[in-house]
Amino acid sequence: MDSERGTRNAERAAVRIERLASGGDGVGRLADGRTVFVPRTAPGDLVELRQVREQARFARARVARVIEPGAGRVEPRCPHYLADDCGGCQLQHLESAVQLEAKRTFVADALARIGGLVWPVPPVIAAPPWWEYRSRIALAVGPGRRHAGFHPLEQAARVFALDHCHIAAPPLMELWQQVRRHLHLLPADVEQLVLRLDHAGNRHLVVRSRGEQAWTGGKSLGERIQGAAIVWWQPEVGAPRVVAGDREAFPATVFEQVNPALSGRIRAYALEQMGNLGGAHVWDLYAGVGETTEALLGRGATVESVELDRRAVELGERRWRTARQTPEDSQRPEPTDAIRHVGRAEELVGRLHDPSAVVTNPPRTGMERPVTAELIARHPRRLVYISCDPATLARDLGLLCGTGKGGGGPRGTYRIVALQPFDLFPQTAHVETVVALEAE
Repeated sequence: MDSERGTRNAERAAVRIERLASGGDGVGRLADGRTVFVPRTAPGDLVELRQVREQARFARARVARVIEPGAGRVEPRCPHYLADDCGGCQLQHLESAVQLEAKRTFVADALARIGGLVWPVPPVIAAPPWWEYRSRIALAVGPGRRHAGFHPLEQAARVFALDHCHIAAPPLMELWQQVRRHLHLLPADVEQLVLRLDHAGNRHLVVRSRGEQAWTGGKSLGERIQGAAIVWWQPEVGAPRVVAGDREAFPATVFEQVNPALSGRIRAYALEQMGNLGGAHVWDLYAGVGETTEALLGRGATVESVELDRRAVELGERRWRTARQTPEDSQRPEPTDAIRHVGRAEELVGRLHDPSAVVTNPPRTGMERPVTAELIARHPRRLVYISCDPATLARDLGLLCGTGKGGGGPRGTYRIVALQPFDLFPQTAHVETVVALEAE
């Protein structure tokens, strides 16, 4: 009975939001002192709570109503954000300055709390487009292929019908308006639709399905959307393939950053932190399609790259050789080509030649322990880390700098010499960070 009374009291509580936590939830305190995390709130908001879920040391809740709005609260642009509780964005209710400052604190807090590192994190560099920037969106398909869209916040089992995504590039939304009328042509076991623009501006539709049964409706779908996109089928087992459109198309399942306007600037900043590379041997870990590898080669380095996706490696090789066939480049001395390794970084780093510098751009999970251990053992003079998650960045930096709270294993002796966060994903709680480390 006391527990039920506590929950009822919490449901009626008015809570002042103090700050934002990593992930975008507002942070307040219940009357008993426990921290409560509340999505869709702004620093300074006074909110009444609903759906309070109490744990021993904290609670989670939703907003019943905003009693007093914080100074940075704005009306969200996208109707889905409130009407469908869209989980694709977390910060649309905040003005740009508040979003950027929140992301700066996400990085600073993670460095201190997880990495044991105190470093003055500079203001986040804003993305040139605040809206309509994403060159790729992934849509879940609802029951019976009647609709497709995103998941509501904290409801991964549900899918709401998407009308228009305001952070997606306009050509993708033009494509979506055609595709949504023909969902009945998708495979019965369809799981996800990916709409994508490649680097040349071509549109792609990737249809991902769970089973192995052949999809016979791909050509019909391509005809119905009047050639608006190259249509791919990606079964759960087997290689993705083009079923309508250009058979020699850019491989739409290869990873590339979704905000091309800012990703080039991030790469340029990372390369600037590498210093003079003439004659240096450099590792490019988690290399993707090899854009950083190309830039390193162009600056006179020899390069060994590591990438898990074989198609990305093949594309990188093809693009590099095509670029060297231009009239301007044909007059220049032929540079040393990269040694491109296909496989998992943790399995391959032990076989690479000793580097004098390393650039690493791991997925959200960060670098695996064998990778950080190898970096510590090889001790390259300069290490540049491009991260899309402050928590795993802080964990790995703590190991490399010997300051973190991690368990056993080797501890490094690096020190931070530069750090810059970038707002690669406006309207969301994600932040990209570049850190340059120097060996002591």
